[in-house]
Amino acid sequence: MFRLAVRVRGGDRGSYAVETAILAPVMIALILLMIAFGRVTDADGAVDSAARAAARAASLERDASSAQAQAQAAADRSLQGEGIQCSTSSVVVDTGGYALDLGTEANVTATVACTASLSDIGLPGLPGAKTLTASWSSPIDTYRGRQ
Repeated sequence: MFRLAVRVRGGDRGSYAVETAILAPVMIALILLMIAFGRVTDADGAVDSAARAAARAASLERDASSAQAQAQAAADRSLQGEGIQCSTSSVVVDTGGYALDLGTEANVTATVACTASLSDIGLPGLPGAKTLTASWSSPIDTYRGRQ
């Protein structure tokens, strides 16, 4: 009869353990990088949405001071509704349109900035935070009274 000789090569022993030890940190870093990218993308969309909400809320007001207050409140509600935690945030409203005469087309522009924390991800080389900014303009009613 025929005999099959199986020869085990001694040079391949333990190669899977070495491959795993080399590739595991690379795969973990790749997963953490995808998590960071997803967080930044999600926060960027939320900041854009907050800027739209702030501009719309400001455009519904009759004077510049209440427009600023309503824009801040709308942006905070929008970011909170999206579940975004900003370490620092700011809402700046350009209310120059309220100074224009009645019957003149005018806009109000809201700029929202949010600093999203990335420090809890723990990937070396990744910044600890990313500041995201978005602006949006909304028209003020041309024939509504302004103060």
